[in-house]
Amino acid sequence: MLYSFRFYVSWIIAAILMYVAFYFWHGVFLNDLNRISFSKALFLGLAALVYLVISFVLYRTYESKLLAKYISHPIFRGIVSGFMIGFILFALVTVLGISFTKNVNFTYILADCAWQIAEQVLGGIVVGLGKLIIYEPIPDLIHRD
Repeated sequence: MLYSFRFYVSWIIAAILMYVAFYFWHGVFLNDLNRISFSKALFLGLAALVYLVISFVLYRTYESKLLAKYISHPIFRGIVSGFMIGFILFALVTVLGISFTKNVNFTYILADCAWQIAEQVLGGIVVGLGKLIIYEPIPDLIHRD
């Protein structure tokens, strides 16, 4: 399967920005990373890999035939893709009980959901901007199923 230059640039930049947003939220704003009982370097390294996967899934969602059919504007499609992936990730993490805190209340859940969606929307905007800004003389080489 071949991917375009546009894919690689958008994928990596989106992953980096979402990872930075994650670190800001959990490492600076909430200071959750101090509660980790094992190596922070291992945790942050694994989180970086997870954000590469999230970014890949986000890009594939953005490029899906269904979204392309109904949403033609690249930035808006990125926002919708990010919203969908962010909500799904939030739901998975919540159902699996993965959390930095033991005192989970409704306000915490709403804030966590909003932040998760905001992270992935940021990534979706990057993917949409990549589609608008990065010129490729040939059509995308993405294998579409």
